[in-house]
Amino acid sequence: MGHSDGEHELEGDDLSADDSSWSDGVWSEDDDEDSLSFEDSGEGSGSGSDAESDEAAAAEESDSSEDEVAPRNTVGDVPLEWYKDEEHIGYDIDGRKIKKRDREGRIEAYLRNADDAKNWRKIYDEYNDEEVQITKEEAKIISRLLKGKTPHANVDPYPDYVDWFEYEDKGHPLSSAPEPKRRFVPSKWEQKKVVKLVRAIRNGWIKFDKPKEESNLYLLWGDENDTADNKRHGLSYIPAPKPNLPGHEESYNPSVEYIPTQEEIDSYQLMYEEDRPKFIPKRFESLRSVPAYEKALREGFDRCLDLYLCPRARKKRINIDPESLKPKLPSKKDLRPYPKTCYLEFKGHTSPVKSISVETTGQWLASGSCDGTIRVWEVETGRCLKVWNVGGDVRHIAWNPSPDRPILAAIVGHDLLLINAEVGSEEVQMRAKELLKIGEMDPQDDADGKKPAVRWMKHEKIDGITLIHHKAVSSVDWHFKGDYFTTVVPSGDTRAVLLHQLTKKHSHHPFRKLPGLPVAATFHPNQKMFFVATKKFVQVYDLQKAQLVKKLESGLREISSISIHPGGDNVIVGSKDGKLCWFDTDLSTRPYKTLKVHSKDITNVTFHRKYPLFASSSEDCTAYVCHGMVYSDLNQNPLIVPLEILRGHSSSDGRGVLDCKFHPKQPWLFTAGADSVIRLYCD
Repeated sequence: MGHSDGEHELEGDDLSADDSSWSDGVWSEDDDEDSLSFEDSGEGSGSGSDAESDEAAAAEESDSSEDEVAPRNTVGDVPLEWYKDEEHIGYDIDGRKIKKRDREGRIEAYLRNADDAKNWRKIYDEYNDEEVQITKEEAKIISRLLKGKTPHANVDPYPDYVDWFEYEDKGHPLSSAPEPKRRFVPSKWEQKKVVKLVRAIRNGWIKFDKPKEESNLYLLWGDENDTADNKRHGLSYIPAPKPNLPGHEESYNPSVEYIPTQEEIDSYQLMYEEDRPKFIPKRFESLRSVPAYEKALREGFDRCLDLYLCPRARKKRINIDPESLKPKLPSKKDLRPYPKTCYLEFKGHTSPVKSISVETTGQWLASGSCDGTIRVWEVETGRCLKVWNVGGDVRHIAWNPSPDRPILAAIVGHDLLLINAEVGSEEVQMRAKELLKIGEMDPQDDADGKKPAVRWMKHEKIDGITLIHHKAVSSVDWHFKGDYFTTVVPSGDTRAVLLHQLTKKHSHHPFRKLPGLPVAATFHPNQKMFFVATKKFVQVYDLQKAQLVKKLESGLREISSISIHPGGDNVIVGSKDGKLCWFDTDLSTRPYKTLKVHSKDITNVTFHRKYPLFASSSEDCTAYVCHGMVYSDLNQNPLIVPLEILRGHSSSDGRGVLDCKFHPKQPWLFTAGADSVIRLYCD
């Protein structure tokens, strides 16, 4: 499918010839298999148009409420049980019988059920004697009501309590009891105290500060800054600039060093007129012997001429309090909990830890290091459970988000490795082993003389699968259902971004051309959207329609990492110049906020799944934790508040914190450093 600009194209060919779920370049989601699949989205299918028209008609009927539309049955408020054994259900206004509609038998209902797939959504209305077809949205609402839930899934029936009342500096009484009588009667104890104070003042025991005496000094010629008395009718008085005050050279008896010699005076004649000194100091014994200044009249005329010809305007100076320009942010105490203290250290790697990943339940932590090992840790105790020696640098690691699939995807060297984490129950481990079984390669992958995008091969030493790419892989990310995952090959041209399916052991490259070198790719948390981050832009694709939806312009020098908010409408992007951009995709394609948080490259950015928190790690050995609240009200912008700067990692070969991840359930942050240590920060 090509676009109008000719720059971004999605490949519409099938993933495989026998794959029914990858067809015509369009994705859909199967309810039975709980996975993504391709479906035909052509506009020429008649059944699809009929279904859409039925849905639209049903939606129009469901929009009307019972309060606005009058009932079509005119029998009145009469119990229908009275006409249970009759052939009619009442009488109309003219007195004629309203006959019942012939009800079909069970066989006819069963046959119609088999022919019509939407028959289960039809309900018989006894009052109006007709069948009403409800929409899918109404069916979902009824299902939620039967389960005891709220009608709409976006409504939180138990929101957090927010105390909107301010108790500080309020003059409300503690009780509404009437005033006692003693408050209206003069106190004898206060009278005695006043008598003591008066006696002490008279005896001089208590002395008061004397009022400051105002000086009688004043300017002889008045204050030029006071323009109240110098206003003219219709004109604003502007005082003239003051001439420079005389210095030591203008003194009648200056120091010897200020008096030039005769040779210096003769040298003045050889200088240009504009470079000559305006005044040559001389020394006199007394003030009476000082002659009159010969250039006084000329300089006075020149000054008056300058004041007359020089245009002057009054500039109003605005006095603004710098504190008023600062945005009013909430207190950090009100934004707790958030990570701020190092609680635990995971030590065991001997080289920089490049990547970490937390299991969905939050019980296990996986890490990959340059020492050629992959380790699985227990979060609460810091105990190292498993160690795999993969024989190469582990540059990126990602845990499968499905709790029933304890599988790790790790980039080792140039290729991708899928291994069983060996955690959980025996049934879960057996299921993971079955997913990682692979047979011989299908010969049809090499059809037409083209090499396959990725070769799935069994690992020789470890019980897992190796995905051999044609070039080096930089990042890997899982779909939220755990069956699909994506890999990024920065120098792969048309095969720069690849999509893989674990259950079918199949790979596909959906993009024919990208506007630049891809840096990272990730899935939408709950929709069929796909984000591809290049060095300058973030491309948002609709996998179901197979087309480009949005193009986010970052304005950064080079993007290094990307993370999607759990709601899906906000995106944060980190760059190699230390800047972090927050995008509100519903608001604009340009950044909502750009934060200069780090002095060096940002290595990773991440959102918390539950709490309004996001964090960034950098090469400057720090990790920033910020509060990022996204409101359900579309008219209210997100609230971004910097909270804490986490320090503790030491620099190694000029590198600092290489990765950071949040705990899925707790407000904890894991950081991986170049000092081969993993730190856990808690509240």
